[in-house]
Amino acid sequence: MPTDDQDAANEIANEIVSETLAAKEQRAAAAATDDAARAKRWPLATLGLGIGSAAVVAALLYANRYRKK
Repeated sequence: MPTDDQDAANEIANEIVSETLAAKEQRAAAAATDDAARAKRWPLATLGLGIGSAAVVAALLYANRYRKK
């Protein structure tokens, strides 16, 4: 027959296990949310590079518009 000390030890162990499981579930949910947020983000670095390149090309075309070939 379990004593009060054994019941208290089992209760503490169960609390630790339940808190560990809750923390793991929270970590997994946060990772899933982070992945979803990354998928929705625009690739700003790529867009910035593309816009910058287009601006350079436009500037060169503008500068060379009156140059005779």
